[in-house]
Amino acid sequence: MNYKQLGNTDLKISELSFGTWAIGGSWGKVNDTEALKGLQRAMDLGVNFFDTADVYGDGHAEELLAKATKGKESEIHIASKFCRAGDIHDPNNYSEERVRAYCESSLKRLNRETIDLYQIHCPPLEILQDGSVFDVLEKLKAEGKIRYYGVSVETVDEGLYCIENTNASSLQVIFNIFRQKPMEELFPQAVKNGIGILARVPLASGLLTGKFSKDTTFEEDDHRRFNQDGEAFNVGETFAGLEFKKGVELSKQLEWIAKGRENMTKAALKWILEHEAVTSVIPGFRNVKQVEDNLGALEVKDYTQEEMEQLKTFYHDNVKDYIRGVY
Repeated sequence: MNYKQLGNTDLKISELSFGTWAIGGSWGKVNDTEALKGLQRAMDLGVNFFDTADVYGDGHAEELLAKATKGKESEIHIASKFCRAGDIHDPNNYSEERVRAYCESSLKRLNRETIDLYQIHCPPLEILQDGSVFDVLEKLKAEGKIRYYGVSVETVDEGLYCIENTNASSLQVIFNIFRQKPMEELFPQAVKNGIGILARVPLASGLLTGKFSKDTTFEEDDHRRFNQDGEAFNVGETFAGLEFKKGVELSKQLEWIAKGRENMTKAALKWILEHEAVTSVIPGFRNVKQVEDNLGALEVKDYTQEEMEQLKTFYHDNVKDYIRGVY
């Protein structure tokens, strides 16, 4: 495992870490026993960073992390997120009273005194431009409730605004073979300004595992069913904004990346790891097998320059015009 410094913080985090949306909820049936085993296996294999949010299973993911990391609070770093339990467009949702309440609730569920990285959870640009929420975060940081803060963004413009106008230490962005836009302008600016990058939705909600067919169906409580067209939140969070059948079609065209890299999952994650600007990639998981498979990306062969160029051309010629939603 390689460890990389998260932006301008003193946190050194595993370059492949894990998100916990899938073990919290909205990805079909959850199994806490399997989730806890997966968390333990990840830590055994060197993972020291987990990303969560107060709305993942209405706090359930945070509670699972508390159980899994008990006694390891100083060595296992946790990032959580806030604001989506309320109206993300309402300025009052970002008041000191509300943000403190969100923070205290997360701290209680995590059974911690400090959140290592506290992120605003995909707020609209006008909230970022208002800026008052950052004053609240600075207060929480000064009080030791949080160590650092960052922003999970939906668009490149939101990320660039944060870099230019705030003291955020990190940005969390959707980044995968189907969503390459961030590396054009956002990544160079993040590196220049010492901002950490967390790459989420790295497997495009499973499309880049190559395991789906156009006939695949999902459970009713799985966002890959109820948010396929952006009915619940930004469509980009589901299948990276691609219409499902189109995404399956495109994933079939990428099967070649698995050659010499065992499978598409490892190959797709490896592609992200090749980007120096990315501090950590945070795939999800629901069991030990998925943890091990994802971590296997660290061991497979690098991409050649020709392969990287081929994938860049594939994105520009075959993918980007089909991405829906703001990005």
